[in-house]
Amino acid sequence: MDRGNGGVGVGLWFLLMVVMVEYSLACGRCSPILFNFGDSNSDTGGYSAGFGVNIPLPDGRVFFHRSTGRPCDGRLIIDFLCESLNTSYLSPYLESLHSDFRNGANFAISGSTTLPRDRPFALYMQLQQFLHFKSRSLDLIKQGSKGLLNEEDFKNSLYTIDMGQNDLAGLFSSNLTYDQIVIIMPQFIAEIRNAVQTLYDNGGRNFWIHNTGPLGCLPQKLALPRLNDSDLDANGCLRTYNNAAKRFNAKLSSLCNELSSELKNATIVYTDIFAIKYGIIANYNKYGFVKPLMACCGYGGAPYNFNPNITCLAPGYQVCSDGSKYVSWDGVHYTEAANSLVASKILTAEYSKPKIKFDFFCKA
Repeated sequence: MDRGNGGVGVGLWFLLMVVMVEYSLACGRCSPILFNFGDSNSDTGGYSAGFGVNIPLPDGRVFFHRSTGRPCDGRLIIDFLCESLNTSYLSPYLESLHSDFRNGANFAISGSTTLPRDRPFALYMQLQQFLHFKSRSLDLIKQGSKGLLNEEDFKNSLYTIDMGQNDLAGLFSSNLTYDQIVIIMPQFIAEIRNAVQTLYDNGGRNFWIHNTGPLGCLPQKLALPRLNDSDLDANGCLRTYNNAAKRFNAKLSSLCNELSSELKNATIVYTDIFAIKYGIIANYNKYGFVKPLMACCGYGGAPYNFNPNITCLAPGYQVCSDGSKYVSWDGVHYTEAANSLVASKILTAEYSKPKIKFDFFCKA
């Protein structure tokens, strides 16, 4: 009887070891692949490469200690997300030198919008670049090339989208009323729907979508002339701008719900960047910041240190000595310190719907 129990124990032990080895091998084979679409919030050098613009220090002065084409003093949110997966930073699709696309590619370009489609580098154009990238990769594999992404890689990749801020900012710059802006918003959402559907039709099944941040808390917007401060909320941000961002985000959230129901076997995660960023500004003391609405790099001093005629890197600009005390780097983009905090909150999954962690797609 004892020998029988022992035999069963050995059998179960052997089976467990086989499962553990197979799991270990599977994890060892797991190499995260990401394709990112977006604007300056996730541009790792695409604008610099695409337009041939040399962006000097102090951009990149933290961590890299050189300019990398990122509109920041250091790393972006997407960089920290890549670090969380132990994968290298995404190479810009348009960078011709020293690019490594084995872990995906970054199609994000500063200034990008969802519309109009034919504007460099609108979301639709980024999609066309991706389709070309995929087609070229598969063709070269057929010709015998090694080390390129195959059909299975594209299927298992994570597709991240962070777009919308520039669309809203552009509408406000056109002097449209809030009600007029709300009427136009569905057009932007339709472009994001088209992007997800196109990627899905081309094999993509994993999507990570960021909503847009609190536009009304950017020093660039706060420094615009205004008659009085009646539109400022308790944290000093512009209500109208932020309300527009919230309306956009509500529509984007609904879109993600719809797509999750419509697209078979697809996983779509919607992440509330607005809540994360606004929470940081509202509780800046808690996180060690002292200037939540003031740009580190700019001109003009308090309260916003932003002058549209003397922006960061323009002749006459001034830069703070310690960017880690600031949320805003240049009046539009966040400092590395703020980006790191945003990324850490994303990785908790508490701001995501469904509450799936960022590394789920690799583990799956």
